[in-house]
Amino acid sequence: MSLTRPMISRDSQFFWDGTALGELRLQSCNACDSLRFPPGPACPDCGALDRGHVVASGRGTVFSYVVHRHPPVPGKELPIVLVLVELDEGLRMLGELVDVDADDIEAGAVEIGMPVQVDFNRVDDDLTLPIWRRA
Repeated sequence: MSLTRPMISRDSQFFWDGTALGELRLQSCNACDSLRFPPGPACPDCGALDRGHVVASGRGTVFSYVVHRHPPVPGKELPIVLVLVELDEGLRMLGELVDVDADDIEAGAVEIGMPVQVDFNRVDDDLTLPIWRRA
């Protein structure tokens, strides 16, 4: 079973180019300097179409999490731990927490506020996914 691949568009290409280089990139507005994720064509704060990006620190904390046990996810062995990470830059991003056994969740292996650090999983020559590890 093959992995479900993200849709890459003109708005998100910079993000995926960054993951291939080991960078976690956040879209920025060149007009008002606000950051946003997920990326989009226009700034939600000022409406400008002048986009750029910054390289995030890759650090954050667990804002929320869930153990995904069902339904099956193409290319993944269940269960998997999914975390909503609040980045040090103030934005939130969803991803897989890879260094925690899902069966240890009840024992406190993951906690709200737990520090995490981005890492990258090179799936193939065309796709590198951001993943999260305990910091």
